[in-house]
Amino acid sequence: MNIPANLKYTKDHEWVAIDGDTATVGITDFAQKELGDIVYVEVETLDQTLDRDEVFGTVEAVKTVSDLFLPLTGEIVEFNEELETTPENVNNDPYGKGWMIKVKISDTSEIDQLLSADDYKALIGA
Repeated sequence: MNIPANLKYTKDHEWVAIDGDTATVGITDFAQKELGDIVYVEVETLDQTLDRDEVFGTVEAVKTVSDLFLPLTGEIVEFNEELETTPENVNNDPYGKGWMIKVKISDTSEIDQLLSADDYKALIGA
C-alpha cells in the first residue's frame, strides 16, 4: 500500500499536497483499490468556492459511484482534464497523473485538521 509521508490525508480517503495556498487533491491508493477500475471522474465545481467536506465531484468505477469530498475550504481553480479521456490514471498513478483538482485554500488553519500518513495508515489498518 502506497501512502506517501509528504502528503496529508482525509478520513474520506483523499490525499492533499500543499504548496503555499494551493492544494492538489486526489484519492488514495487504498481508495482506488477499493473502488476497482475507474471509468469516469466528474468535477462540475470548477471555479466554485466550497466549504470543507462538501462534495466537489464523483468518481465512477465499474461497480459503484462515490462522492469526492473537498478536504479544505477554497476555490476549485483547476481540474485534471486528462482524466476525461484517461480516468484509469487514478488507478495507475493516484499520487501523480491521477490527481483530480487544485484548490486555492481559503483557511490554511484547516490544514492542521488533516491526517498525517501515519494517522491515515492507522485509519485503514495498514
